[in-house]
Amino acid sequence: MLENDNTPPAPISQNPDIRYLGRILGDVIRAYGGEKLFRQTEYIRSASVDRHRGIAGADAIDTGLEALSLDDTLAFVRGFMHFSMLANLAEDRQGVAQEAGATVAEAVERLREHGVTDEAISDLLEHSLIVPVLTAHPTEVRRKSMIDHKNRVADLMKMKDAGLEETPSGDRIDEALHRQIALLWQTRPLRRERLFVADEVENARAYMQEVFLPALPMLYARWERVLGHRPPAFLRLGSWIGGDRDGNPFVTADALRHALARQCETALVHYLDGVHALGQDLSIATGLSGTPEAVLELAERSGDTSPSRSDEPYRRALAGIYAQLCATHVRLTGKQPPRPSALSGEAYAKPGDLRHDLAVLANGLAQDGSGLLASGGALGRLIRAVEIFGFHLATLDLRQNSDVHERVVAELLAVAGVCPDYAALDEAARVALLRAELGHGRLLVNRWHDYSEETAKELAIVEAAAQAHEAYGPQSITAYNISKAESVSDMLEVNLLLKEAGLYRPGPTPHATIMAVPLFETIGDLEAAPQIMRAYFALPEIAALVKARGYQEVMVGYSDSNKDGGYLTSTWSLNHASRALAKVFADTGIAMQLFHGRGGAVGRGGGSSFAAIRAQPKGTVQGRIRITEQGEVIAAKYGTIESAELNLEAITSAALIATLDHDDLSEADEARFAAAMDMISRDAFRAYRGLVYGTEGFNEFFRAATPITEIAGLKIGSRPASRSKSQKIEDLRAIPWVFSWAQARIMLPGWYGVGQALEGFSDKGLLTTMAQGWPFFQALLGNMEMVLAKSDMGIARRYAGLVTDEGLREQVFGQIRSGWDAAHDNLLSITGQSRLLADNPALDASIRLRLPYIEPLNLLQIELIKRHRAGEADERIPEGIQLSINAIATALRNSG
Repeated sequence: MLENDNTPPAPISQNPDIRYLGRILGDVIRAYGGEKLFRQTEYIRSASVDRHRGIAGADAIDTGLEALSLDDTLAFVRGFMHFSMLANLAEDRQGVAQEAGATVAEAVERLREHGVTDEAISDLLEHSLIVPVLTAHPTEVRRKSMIDHKNRVADLMKMKDAGLEETPSGDRIDEALHRQIALLWQTRPLRRERLFVADEVENARAYMQEVFLPALPMLYARWERVLGHRPPAFLRLGSWIGGDRDGNPFVTADALRHALARQCETALVHYLDGVHALGQDLSIATGLSGTPEAVLELAERSGDTSPSRSDEPYRRALAGIYAQLCATHVRLTGKQPPRPSALSGEAYAKPGDLRHDLAVLANGLAQDGSGLLASGGALGRLIRAVEIFGFHLATLDLRQNSDVHERVVAELLAVAGVCPDYAALDEAARVALLRAELGHGRLLVNRWHDYSEETAKELAIVEAAAQAHEAYGPQSITAYNISKAESVSDMLEVNLLLKEAGLYRPGPTPHATIMAVPLFETIGDLEAAPQIMRAYFALPEIAALVKARGYQEVMVGYSDSNKDGGYLTSTWSLNHASRALAKVFADTGIAMQLFHGRGGAVGRGGGSSFAAIRAQPKGTVQGRIRITEQGEVIAAKYGTIESAELNLEAITSAALIATLDHDDLSEADEARFAAAMDMISRDAFRAYRGLVYGTEGFNEFFRAATPITEIAGLKIGSRPASRSKSQKIEDLRAIPWVFSWAQARIMLPGWYGVGQALEGFSDKGLLTTMAQGWPFFQALLGNMEMVLAKSDMGIARRYAGLVTDEGLREQVFGQIRSGWDAAHDNLLSITGQSRLLADNPALDASIRLRLPYIEPLNLLQIELIKRHRAGEADERIPEGIQLSINAIATALRNSG
């Protein structure tokens, strides 16, 4: 049995799709890898499964790994990686990820049952904004080609579900599946070159084109039926890819322009295809229908004089719309669309003009035949797409570190003769100076001065943003996120840079088309956030600007706060900061919009989005929320239209429930729960900091016991792994920090310190009460429970064996093991379970199914790392390590 848990689990009821796809994969391995590889793989698999089932002791089972040559090892790792990918697909198809109540239909039904009126729901949606924001954070280890093959397998399985025996092309579905999995087997899993920003843009754009463009209009059509009316476009799409410059020197003004141009082109081609298809469908003749005058005018304006369509006004009107869209494509992209128009047309100035013309057609259809042809359909979905995506497709954020802004502003002020040494000023003097500069129309930039490379790059960015507003509209870029925001001056500096490009305009009521958004990341930043925002709003011109806009966004970071203070303290600090910020916003009469910077792993804010949003403090959602979707999470949540719909339903329904039907605690319970969390958080913080930052040699242990060095060699992103050349943990990015611990199956960022804090809390009955009746505490424990179930202290000890200093190894791993035991035992005690995930059988089965496939990968990875660090020069060794990292991450799913 595993060291993690000695309570016998229930038998796993295996998903039939996993058996079916696994059998095909076995056939492919035998056909392309040979009988020997197939038998070796099957022996290792069955031995590992037997070990996890407890059929024999761990030492009594020959793992079969030692018999593998290096070539065999590479092939074996690929086989287990492909199995994990297909298992993920099968689980997604069976709805394992779906949560009860996580659809808008269920949320509306719940709200109605709890006395919330349809009018209240409608009023909320009128001012709501829900945005998943795609980022290029490097935790997706798979090539896009691998994901594409997996999606084609999913498409074939859907045909099989429908009872079809053949594909539309005439291939037998079973044979097509064998061929597709054979192609998957023969596709190189690893990238040969590091990704460039343009590659990341293309990867995200593919999801936008293939998933979001079709999925969102379909969701809205479904929600219209649920709500009984047509809501505004409150769910939209965001992106950081091409605009996030924090620590990434490769994101430049040209990268920003490229990202926006590719997004625009994708949206316009989608609209062109939609209009072309409508032209084929709407063959309505004037002699057989009553065509409204507005449609006839649009038809006449088109310039389509074809005799064959002279009595088909809708087709003529669509031909004109198509011609205008072609002209728009030329104006915004500089090239003709794939299918140019034979007609000449004037480019649309803005998306609203395109929507107007499409609405003319929809209204015309609504006036004829009792509106039978106007009930949604392709035209309705196209109109909705234009409302959601405009000409920009996804709203692109800007992001940069406040230290960069400080240096750039200092140079601008010095060159302009305003202040020779801005960096030497204290905060009050900085704020006074910046307010003065923001109060008049004079610009600081001297066009003839040779600025430093850094300043020139930052000025080029805001100029490119202004050009984007001119070309694509103000929705193309709406937020400028400020990493390491620690003061009011950090936000004013961004406003000053925006002013240089005309994106901030002074006046009695200043106007800013791009909002300065502070990102509070560390524990200290989160504690200071309410005071900083109160001081910001106390500036009369800022209060006027924000109230005119209607809201202010604040971003809260999960990753760095976790690395800084540990899982529990990070989670509680975010909750505490959100509540304190809500009070500041309420006191000043300003609507708050929180932007949650979450990752895939629990150590970076991952876990169920539905549970996380529902667990937000009362008054902090108000129908407005943005959430980052990063790395492997994008493929997992949005790899197909079906999975995207599932996850978009979840975040939307959670936002509705969190706003209108929050699970209220009594004031007394809220006070005692918060007081308990304050005590627990202090103890957890002390334990975590004591280990990570207070234990001599811990950094050495971390870098030896995890594949952090080897992960740095993966070509999975354009951004460097560290903010500087320093080897300090403080300077390491949160992503490789979490990713490394996950690979070693320790997963320390998701639980360490919690067990010691819970152990030391005397009122165990109160903890049980909190676990039963407080969504925040339930989500906190639930996420930690998932992490503990995926961790394995037996395997972790083997990774610790990579640490050559025996004394350091025993000291640090002893603390880790003790902390794991405390977290495990106290969680079971509080929740009343006999083993981990006993109350979540679906997730329990999912994790236990894949554990026997992960363990051999871990053992092989350890052996390859030993050989690599010993200096063996065989190039297959680093390739094997990288393959194993890929395979383990695929099996764990949310690992980065």
